[in-house]
Amino acid sequence: MTPPGPVDHVVTSGTFSLDGGTWDVDNNVWVVGDENEVVVIDAAHDPEKIAAAIGGRRVVAVVCTHAHDDHVNQAPRLADTFNAPILLNPAEAPLWEMTHPDRTPDRDLTDGQVITAGGIELRALLTPGHSPGSTCLYAPELGTVFTGDTLFQGGPGATGRSYSSFDTIIDSIRSTLLTLPGDTTVRTGHGDSTTIGGEAPHLEEWITQGR
Repeated sequence: MTPPGPVDHVVTSGTFSLDGGTWDVDNNVWVVGDENEVVVIDAAHDPEKIAAAIGGRRVVAVVCTHAHDDHVNQAPRLADTFNAPILLNPAEAPLWEMTHPDRTPDRDLTDGQVITAGGIELRALLTPGHSPGSTCLYAPELGTVFTGDTLFQGGPGATGRSYSSFDTIIDSIRSTLLTLPGDTTVRTGHGDSTTIGGEAPHLEEWITQGR
């Protein structure tokens, strides 16, 4: 049997609801660590599928890049199953409470915080805009950043709904993400991965389109 890699990828399917609308979505769930312990990034939709990817490994934390329901709907269940804390930036509280009014995250996720699993360090990068406390996770030794819904292949995350800001997401991408090495792999919350260098040249184009 092939041992798990430092990054395991699970695609789960469900819905996203906000502002009175509901959409079908496929989400990327990332399991990062080694053969002994992992961090789960964005526990979405299908706890059994995510648990199968975790296997018998210890879960250091269930980390939420932001609190839209399609990224957190299974966070409490996974956290309880694996006796792990849920980490979320406190600015996400209004969105979290829409999905989990009777459960709070266990710990704050703060800018610059480092979470370690299996010797791999994940550094939290606060990147508001898609939502108030959206946070990316940068793993320098893997040459990877997990961007949630802040940066996708082809542009920034959506900002047309409550608690979002186009100007703020552009500032976050420009000042935080585009300063990472160009060959950094961008592993997104939905869809295909890309690189920082592949997206950087299009910033001004996005700004023109967004306004």
